Order: sequence, then structure tokens, then C-alpha cells
Amino acid sequence: MDIIFLRHLRIETVIGIFDWERKIKQPVFFDLEMATDIKKAADSDHIDDTLDYKSLSKAVIDFVENSQFQLVETLAEKVAELIINDFNVPWLKLTLNKKGALRHADDVGIIIERGTKPE
Repeated sequence: MDIIFLRHLRIETVIGIFDWERKIKQPVFFDLEMATDIKKAADSDHIDDTLDYKSLSKAVIDFVENSQFQLVETLAEKVAELIINDFNVPWLKLTLNKKGALRHADDVGIIIERGTKPE
């Protein structure tokens, strides 16, 4: 199994349970690890034979920017579903960080794994 990753993907969105949070966009940060097999792409040296992380990141950005969830849990689950379904990713580990959500903590967020991790 090979892994393609994206780190610190920053996206502005409406997220939160408080009234003031529903009126503004806040940054959230994604780290993604996605299972893939790079062998075919390595042999062909062609983008069509690999997980196109530029297209994937654009789809995630578009989705998150236009979402308005209350919970990071819901946002994480929906982004995982999008990646697995639209990009044929068998397994992913997604970290969603809502920096500044707690005054005395640098980071707060969620880590989820979805799909079946290939051997």
C-alpha cells in the first residue's frame, strides 16, 4: 500500500454551534492520508494513473467552503465520504483541526479513519 498525503489544507467555512459562529467564516485545517497504489503511475508517468491530489483538493475546498455544518464531526464525515466516493480511495485518515476553538489550546479537532486499509 502506498499513501498520498496533503497537510495543512486551509479552508474558510461556516462552522460552529454558537450564533456568532454562524455569521462568519472560520479557517479549518485538513491533513489527509489516502491509500493508493502508485505502481501504474510510476510505470506510465501519467497523471491519469494516480490519485490526482490537485483535483481532489479542489473538490474538498469547494465542498467545505460551501458547507455550513455545526459540528467538526459532521464536516469530517462528509469530506471523508466525498473523497472515498468521488476519488475511489479505499482508505483514508482525515485530521480536521479547528485552531483557536479553545482559548487555552493551540489545536482542537478530530481524527477519523474510513474505508479498508489495503495490505
